[in-house]
Amino acid sequence: MLRYTANQSLEQLHARYTGTGHADMTKYEWATHQHRDTLASIVGHPPLLAYISIADGECQARERFEVIEPCGPPPPKTDE
Repeated sequence: MLRYTANQSLEQLHARYTGTGHADMTKYEWATHQHRDTLASIVGHPPLLAYISIADGECQARERFEVIEPCGPPPPKTDE
């Protein structure tokens, strides 16, 4: 049986799930990953997409299009 250190386990986690973050991740990157994953979940679960479309009064195809459309450009880089 192989024993993994905490670092090796963390590396495997990051390789498997890209949105898990790392020590150098900015707040904006973390929020972007969360937003992207939430929208992907909405599109991937038809009942949730149906709920959102009913709440917005749009058809599911239009709602899917609006959910997967990019939000806009990232904020300008700042020197920290």
